[in-house]
Amino acid sequence: MKSPLLSADDPPPFSTRNEAGRFPLLLLCDHAGKAVPRALGDLGIADAELSRHIGWDIGALDVATELSALLDAPLVASSYSRLVIDCNRWPGGEGSIPEVSDGTRIPANAGLAADAIDARANGCFWPYHNEVERLLGGFATRGVKPALFVVHSFTPAMNGVRRPWHLGVLWRTDERLPLPLLAELRELDGVLTGDNEPYSARAAYEYTLTAHADAHGLPHCSLEIRQDLIGTRDAAIAWARRLAPAVRAAVQAATRTADRPAI
Repeated sequence: MKSPLLSADDPPPFSTRNEAGRFPLLLLCDHAGKAVPRALGDLGIADAELSRHIGWDIGALDVATELSALLDAPLVASSYSRLVIDCNRWPGGEGSIPEVSDGTRIPANAGLAADAIDARANGCFWPYHNEVERLLGGFATRGVKPALFVVHSFTPAMNGVRRPWHLGVLWRTDERLPLPLLAELRELDGVLTGDNEPYSARAAYEYTLTAHADAHGLPHCSLEIRQDLIGTRDAAIAWARRLAPAVRAAVQAATRTADRPAI
């Protein structure tokens, strides 16, 4: 049943692609879209603000969609802007519904009451994460323990600080997927890959990996791609094709050891 926040004219809170994919990998894209529920208008900001990195992960969905096709892996992608509610932050916690993002004030997010926060979570956050759990349940029914891999993108500069990395692998304590992935990516010519850069998955506000991978003991990590590299669909597809062999090899290595306890 839809939350009262969403109307019949609003897009669904998530999309699922290649659900029948056979590779032991579930791809996620937490910040895939920049939709805003009609009930929230324009959040009090210009469309140009919503369309930049504060509103969504530019290029990430195109990369994730191409990886889904190349690897034959299912993908779940969010639809709503991270400024409505961030699907990789604990609801009600730090950064979940930001009042300011990279210097831009979001008037519609100021001083929200608990019921308004709950409406956003029930309309846009929980349906996405419930779908992730549904697909993980499908893997379990088939006796498959997949890796969980979240595709993000990052702006080349944040708060005036330049970021030199082309890619970043974000992980916490489970080495099964990130270490082989880092090794594979560091074989790519001319590509600077950061280890927990420009963000760290060890930050307390991270939700997706904690909620889904930890609960099921799955190998997992996130991949960050710099947005100027994937700002067009063609560029994003080219990068997905470049990344696919590395992701495939790392997942195969990780899932061979998926029944071993995480370090």
